[in-house]
Amino acid sequence: MAEPRLEDLPACPVETTLTLIGNKWQVLILRDLNLNGTMRFKALQRSIGGISQKVLTSNLRAMEESGIVHREVFAEVPPRVEYSLTELGETLQPVLDAMWAWGESYKERLRKAHSS
Repeated sequence: MAEPRLEDLPACPVETTLTLIGNKWQVLILRDLNLNGTMRFKALQRSIGGISQKVLTSNLRAMEESGIVHREVFAEVPPRVEYSLTELGETLQPVLDAMWAWGESYKERLRKAHSS
């Protein structure tokens, strides 16, 4: 697994974070692995909903390459593959918490605006 090199990352820390988890699917993968722990591919796909096999595979590979997701293949027939967050991936918990809190606050603001 080749982690990005420091010199290849943007100078801005926010942009660096977005480079690693900058699309909707990666954030939802992060959310579901954080909430559910280790998951198999199909369970993760169902949990996220609306994501194709190709898009999920592509995003999981990118997250694995950046060291956020761990992929474990079991030598069974049929093969079993499980995904989990790495120690680095688990450090993104505060980012998810902040997104959750902001989303809740935003929805509450809309509720108040529509009720007045």
